[in-house]
Amino acid sequence: MKLRARAARIKLMAFDIDGVMTDGRLYYTEDGQEIKAFNALDGQGLRLLQQAGIDLAIITGRVSGAVAARARDLEIPHLFQGVAGKYACMDALLSRLRLSWANAGYMGDDIIDLPVLRAAGFAAAPANAHARVLADAGFVTTARGGEGAVREVCDFILAAQGREEP
Repeated sequence: MKLRARAARIKLMAFDIDGVMTDGRLYYTEDGQEIKAFNALDGQGLRLLQQAGIDLAIITGRVSGAVAARARDLEIPHLFQGVAGKYACMDALLSRLRLSWANAGYMGDDIIDLPVLRAAGFAAAPANAHARVLADAGFVTTARGGEGAVREVCDFILAAQGREEP
């Protein structure tokens, strides 16, 4: 099935954080607090997906207050942090939402994301993802993670579903 047709079927789009919604660098203050920078263009793209009726999820291996704050800010209903088995997490979410893998999209950047990327109906990766991820992703952005890559994916899905903004 062609990539655009796969994107047209998406009802749930899930994202990794580090290297996808951020540039992948980890920043710490002197007292050990983690700081992350998120791209406003990505945030608007996520809001547009929601307005189009596409459910959103974050599935990340790390635990971060900054990620929780970003999910709250964007009203992303499904937030899973500290996840070692991303496939099992996504599978359980799909079951709970009564969706098939064909209706699921996922964007990741490292080898921990491969099982989900391989199962998802639509698989995306930022330009600077690990080489094995780039080889398996159906859609590779021109932007790097944290620099508008998520927005590219959102725009592609919206266009495939005939819901792009004027």
